[in-house]
Amino acid sequence: MSAPIFATLGCRLNAYETEAMKELSAAAGVENAVVVNTCAVTAEAVRKAKQEIRRLSRENPGATIIVTGCAAQTEPETFAAMPEVARVIGNTEKMRAATWEGLKAPDLIGKTERVQVDDIMSVRETAGHLIDGFGRHRAYVQVQNGCDHRCTFCIIPYGRGNSRSVPAGVVVEQIKRLVDKGFLEVVLTGVDLTSWGADLPAQPRLGDLVMRILRLVPDLQRLRISSIDSIEADEALMGAIATEPRLMPHLHLSLQAGDDMILKRMKRRHLRDDAIRFCEDARKLRPDMVYGADIIAGFPTETEEMFAQSVKLVEECGLTFLHVFPFSPRKGTPAARMPQVKGPLVKERAARLRAVGDAALERHLAAQVGVAHRVLMEGPRMGRTEQFTEVEFGSDQPEGQIVTARITGFAQGRLLA
Repeated sequence: MSAPIFATLGCRLNAYETEAMKELSAAAGVENAVVVNTCAVTAEAVRKAKQEIRRLSRENPGATIIVTGCAAQTEPETFAAMPEVARVIGNTEKMRAATWEGLKAPDLIGKTERVQVDDIMSVRETAGHLIDGFGRHRAYVQVQNGCDHRCTFCIIPYGRGNSRSVPAGVVVEQIKRLVDKGFLEVVLTGVDLTSWGADLPAQPRLGDLVMRILRLVPDLQRLRISSIDSIEADEALMGAIATEPRLMPHLHLSLQAGDDMILKRMKRRHLRDDAIRFCEDARKLRPDMVYGADIIAGFPTETEEMFAQSVKLVEECGLTFLHVFPFSPRKGTPAARMPQVKGPLVKERAARLRAVGDAALERHLAAQVGVAHRVLMEGPRMGRTEQFTEVEFGSDQPEGQIVTARITGFAQGRLLA
């Protein structure tokens, strides 16, 4: 018998939770299983999950296929109907030791319910299982889960539940352990990170957590924030951007569109000018700040003029790293019932937006030539700057360490040093 094989699809939070499941399954003694941690962000993500399940089933004959993650939570019947699948486990259940105890091999089949997916909206606590980082170079710390907002295109709240925060003291203690283990960089992750603290006593904000971490863990060299909703950026967070060099100058923004009417139909909480203003303000506070952003192409009712506003937003916000989503209707969301843009046009607009993003990245890379950067090495010849830009080296460097290097050029979306 062998240890379970894990396949992770989707976000960093899923990757974090896969590491937790590895520990839970090992402690329970689960063997000869394949666990697929799915994503539900688009219909394409669900299709890929099914494709991955079939592939892994073919490659691991006799293994028990267990499906979990957001797609398993939002449409358990889809995966339960697949002949390859033995168990479907919800997002709450996957983080419980008792679930994995119930799946212990060799008597897995017939001893537990085939589908274990409860009402995610009834969950009030954050996952109790914390891991001491994963990967060898930077650690990801889950500080928040779920989302209270109901954007018309998004299925994720139905996969993750309402917003829940990990108390600041728990976060700080975990980061201290990670630093003691030798991690130089920590990334705070969550589904709706800027909602952190709203459910905690005194309702602290994300900026308060950032300042507390930097104050109480002085040996932490780099703190990074994953995706944020810029309209919810608080005063303390802006203060940290201005005054804390250990907070990395890279923010990934959940912008989604550049046209006000589309933003309203998405039920977003910001308008176009709000996004531009935030980017200008943060860059004034930290001139080396770079931005990534999520943008959806082909949202229902989007005209060519509306799409052009999203294209212009790339330059007006000074975006560098674009994550483009061709709109994909998710059953059960309001946007799925809106007048749809034709599929080929959605793909064509997404391709145009990606080309704009590629040009923006190239401008950023060109501007770094001749500049000295502090690079965290992720491999012997690959690392990332403080702005999260990839750097390729011509000779081996010490892995897991921060080295200072002068940029000599760029190629294929990364810097050369």
